[in-house]
Amino acid sequence: MPPRVVALGGGHGLAASLSALRRVTDRLTAVVTVADDGGSSGRLRQEFGVLPPGDLRKALAALCADDEWGRTWADVIQHRFRGDGPLRDHALGNLLIVGITELLGDQIAALDLMGRLLQARGRVLPMSTIPLDIQAEVAGLDPADPTALRTVRGQVAVATARGRVVSVSLVPEDPPACPEAVAAIRDADWVVLGPGSWFSSVLPHLLVPDLADAINTTRARRLVALNLAPQPGETADFSPENHLEALIAHAPQFHADVVLADPSTVGDAEALQSVVGALGARLVVAPVARDDGTPRHDPGRLATAYWRIFADLTEEPDTARRGGEQSIGGRTGSRWH
Repeated sequence: MPPRVVALGGGHGLAASLSALRRVTDRLTAVVTVADDGGSSGRLRQEFGVLPPGDLRKALAALCADDEWGRTWADVIQHRFRGDGPLRDHALGNLLIVGITELLGDQIAALDLMGRLLQARGRVLPMSTIPLDIQAEVAGLDPADPTALRTVRGQVAVATARGRVVSVSLVPEDPPACPEAVAAIRDADWVVLGPGSWFSSVLPHLLVPDLADAINTTRARRLVALNLAPQPGETADFSPENHLEALIAHAPQFHADVVLADPSTVGDAEALQSVVGALGARLVVAPVARDDGTPRHDPGRLATAYWRIFADLTEEPDTARRGGEQSIGGRTGSRWH
């Protein structure tokens, strides 16, 4: 039987992970950040007081099958209106999510109905039941004092910050977690964190108290999928180990079983292995990037990496899960080509 997998994140990173994971299992749940305040999502959030639907929509589209029905509906919900009127640049899927939510009076029921309409291969849930704001402490915004910290609020502002993001927090500080998301994590076989915008899409999941508790105490194994390149502004000049160091700083109780990296991203292998070890994890280096030179994941390659990791580790006894030898199937720092 395929594993029960929960994937955490938001935006294009989570969509890439879901496009791969749906090839591995049909018992898949996406838990999505709800802090977007820009574009169509920001406008709908401000006007209707709803959860920003954009990242939820992208997750649903990523879970559509590769058949004619799935491709057609993925295109439908991703379509953006043209013209110069009030609908300009709204995504049709965003409007559908908001409209169905108003009709049913229940945001989870609305997402489930959308999933059935699309015949999505998995379930999409928000990480919180209320819209959130990302708040960051950023250094380097003051030319007169590069070390001074300034507070930047809003996902768009954080993602495009020209300084160095030092830390992030949520507003409000203690938001309610989505109960269905907490239940899915506790019932999972694997929890996958990343890839994605590190400070504005990935780390926020570990800042929602009930969600973080579920992630830290679940019997599921935990996999961290690293990005293929730093993100301009948010994580400019970050190495893979810098991403993991930020994860440890924001969630010191978090431990992982596996950290997945593409060979092209590994510069200082010894430094990366050291930080991976601090997480209690083992490093798997596998080709998951596309061949076109862009920092984008190839769904087929990423699916292969996930499948091999799940297959190699699922049957291991619990005593080998933490602090054991750093190998997959006897291959230390495995590189699959």
